[in-house]
Formats: sequence, structure tokens, C-alpha cells
Amino acid sequence: MRVLVFGTYDTSMHPRVATIAEGLRGAGLDVVECNVPLGLATSDRVAALARPSRIPALLWRIASRWAALARLARKLPQRPDLVLVGYMGHFDVHLARLLFRGTPIVLDHLVGASDTARDRRLDGGLRARLTRLIDSAALRAADVIVVDTDEHLAALPANRRGNAVVVPVGAPRGWFVSESAPTRTTGPLRVVFFGLYTPLQGAPVIGAALAGLSDVTVTMVGHGQDEAATRSAAAGNSAVTWLDWVPATDLPALVASHDVCLGIFGTGPKALRVVPNKVFQGAAAGCAVITSDTAPQRRALGDHALLVPPGDSVALADALRRLIDDRAELARLRHAAHQLAVDRFSPDHIVEPLLTAIDTRVRN
Repeated sequence: MRVLVFGTYDTSMHPRVATIAEGLRGAGLDVVECNVPLGLATSDRVAALARPSRIPALLWRIASRWAALARLARKLPQRPDLVLVGYMGHFDVHLARLLFRGTPIVLDHLVGASDTARDRRLDGGLRARLTRLIDSAALRAADVIVVDTDEHLAALPANRRGNAVVVPVGAPRGWFVSESAPTRTTGPLRVVFFGLYTPLQGAPVIGAALAGLSDVTVTMVGHGQDEAATRSAAAGNSAVTWLDWVPATDLPALVASHDVCLGIFGTGPKALRVVPNKVFQGAAAGCAVITSDTAPQRRALGDHALLVPPGDSVALADALRRLIDDRAELARLRHAAHQLAVDRFSPDHIVEPLLTAIDTRVRN
């Protein structure tokens, strides 16, 4: 089967579709890409909703990328049997439907535009109606809808759930270490966080937890909406290094050089429905994982991670102190998280439900 991965997705920002493509290749499918990245972060797209004057520039950029995608599509040596539209493909799915009439379309929906707007505190009024319309139109255009958790499946319109399949986010192969590095019995605990500082991530909770900790060194990677609040909350800890950006190719090695990878700690509806990239990636890189105790994360991680109540900086600080004092437990959690990632969250494993869906809904 020939699969075309299509759209304006950017795997340096959202590696999800690259992980799915790796898994499909591993299953023996012939996977090619038709990709012209939009070149805008999620925050830039959300800004267009906040300031409608930016919408024409956004539409012009989309149109130029679509023209390039159409040219690439015409040069394909063979027509695909299946088109996989990468996240964030809320608009790209319509172009795929137009260019590949009669070909089954799979949409990596992951998170709806309306969910993202709410998380960025832009819900309500005309914006909410617009993002709901964007989601609804995208879902109708797809033959198979890919989401990442049971909670996101349940959030889909009832008439589209039968077309959906749950595929965990997982981690690309480049994140997997052969085995966790030996855990040091002395020295500061090495902790890493990387992200966009969105409300979902609850980064100010991390900052507050770090403020009173000693015997810890922390690397905070990224920038975004809640960065200033996070820096302010952590101001009492001078052992925090702040990095605005790390190239995607360098990030796995950086994370693997730490003992603990922090997940998300937000309390909003979206934060309670996701298992984020960083949890899977940190586990694959051989770190112990600390993240929020939510239904999807508890289901995915079980006792292979330390789970703390969402929004609770005191509980997060206590979890870090536990690992500072108990290096044997740290070593156990590092090994457990890495083995879980190998057994369940590699590209080959996460695509199994999608392969079943393709067999039952597309090939037949």
C-alpha cells in the first residue's frame, strides 16, 4: 500500500506525524511525503484569532503553501492508496480531498482548534464558533480520524466517533536510547522540562516547585505564554538554566543527559485529556517521568512514573525531593519508564490500531 503523508505540518514543532510515518514504514507500507511546512507556530495561528487583522496574512501564507503542495502532488510518480494529513491539518484536509478524489483520507486530528483556543484563553463568542466550525468541517472531510486518547475520542461529535481510532502520541525512533545511563548516587538531581509554556503545561506550577528546592539542577527549554510567570515563580532557585530554544535534532541527547523529565501540570480541560509528547519522549530517552495524575496519563504510565495532582506545586516539589533522597527509586523509575516506552510507545507499536483501522475501513 502506498501512503502519502500530506500537508503543511512541521515535524520540528509537532513530531507526531513523523512518528506515525515511521511506524507505517516499519509495518512495510510504502510511505512518501508531500510536505511544505507552514512556518508558523501554534501561537502564531492563535494570534490570528485574537487579532483578526492578521487573518489575511495567515490565509495568504496558507494559499502559497497549498500552491506548492499542489505542484508537488502533480509530480508524484504514482497515485497514493491512502493520504495521511499531518497535524495541524484542519485546513489541509480539504486540499487533500480536492487533490485526491476517491482516495481515503486519514486526518491526524490529535487536538481540535477549539480545544487549542480554549487552552490559550481565547474561548467564547465568535472565536469559539469559528474554531468549532473549523473542527467540524475538518472531521467531515476525513474518512478516518486519528486522536491520541480515549478522552479525545469521547470529545468528538457522536456521529464521527465511529470513524475515529486512538493512536498514542509515542516517540520517534531518534529519542530511544539503547538503555538508561547509570544513575548517579551522589550529586544534584538533573531535571529537564521542554515546552511552549502554554496553560496546558502548567509551567508556573513547575516554577513554584523549583523555588524551594536544593540539590537539584534544572534545564528549562522553550518560551511562550506562561514563561514570565514561570521565571518569576522559580526566581528563588539560581540552579535553573533557561534556554529559549534547542534544535529538534539536539533535543533527545539533551533530555537523555538528565535524570528526570517533567511532563504537564495544568488543570484545564485539555490538560486532563492528553498525554503529551514530552512524557513519551522523556521515557524513551531514559529519564524518570514526573507528570500530573490524570486519567489518560495514569492509564498510559501506571506505576512507571511519579504522578502528582494537577496544579499542585507542593506535591511536585515533594516528588522531586523523594528522588533526590532515594536514588534507588530514581534508577527504578528510569528503567521502568524506558522499558515501557520500548514495549508500548515506539513507532511500530503505536500504529497498530491505525493499521487495523486501515485494514477494516480502507482496504475493504
